[in-house]
Amino acid sequence: MNTNNVWLVTGASKGLGLSLVKKLLAKGYRVIATSRTIGQLIQQIGDPSENFLPLQMTITDNEDVKKVIKSGVEHFGRIDVVVNNAGYGQIGTLEELSDEEVKNNFEVNVYGSVNVIRNVMPYLRAQHSGHVFNIASIGGFSGGFAGWGIYCATKFAVAGLTESFAQEVQAFGINATVVYPGYFRTDFLSQDSVKIAANPIEAYEAARQSEELHLKEINGNQPNDPEKAADVLIEVALLEKPPVHLFLGADAYDTAYQKISLVQKDMAYYQALGTSTAII
Repeated sequence: MNTNNVWLVTGASKGLGLSLVKKLLAKGYRVIATSRTIGQLIQQIGDPSENFLPLQMTITDNEDVKKVIKSGVEHFGRIDVVVNNAGYGQIGTLEELSDEEVKNNFEVNVYGSVNVIRNVMPYLRAQHSGHVFNIASIGGFSGGFAGWGIYCATKFAVAGLTESFAQEVQAFGINATVVYPGYFRTDFLSQDSVKIAANPIEAYEAARQSEELHLKEINGNQPNDPEKAADVLIEVALLEKPPVHLFLGADAYDTAYQKISLVQKDMAYYQALGTSTAII
């Protein structure tokens, strides 16, 4: 185990990011942890130390991200593992959500990760090593959740860009992994981490039922432990050939298998029609 490695974790003041940072520090890793509010980081983890560098970062501001990453490299000399964890949930049907609500979710969940990737890559390329984890969601593999379409779209985007990114950087000895967590017992479904449509439409009963289910029944009863998720990420980061796709949680596996089965059935049923397009 190379505890000299330096990890950069965004969205580190709560949820999976917080569990991961605490676990890494306990194991002796050096960690650059970022959040919108540095005070919350210090309150949760403690004061800066030899191994812990908390930094305030606005992930939607490319120049701020560039400056923060540069500060982290200057402090520790390098970055080895990047965890793009910052993000939030947006509930609302496509008709209900305003342009601003849609753009904001993409700004944080997608463009924020791109900002981190583009600004950390010069350092990773120069050292010819590194591993980037992009935290998506099982909702980034299966979109079958009424009222979560835009959130799912952001996470599908994260999955897609990670697949391409993995191909782009393999020649430099850099690995990329998209992570699809199921339901983990964090504060993701709390008021600070999920937003609901400002102007809901009463007719969307399925979306309201899904919203009620997630906020009042699933919240606090999620089946997966974020501490164990942190252990998995640390273990995967040590692999010589880590996966491009990493599902976390039995529920994530179940949902993924259901999606794969549905796609396979549709492909088989419509194969003759779908392959009738060849130029003869």
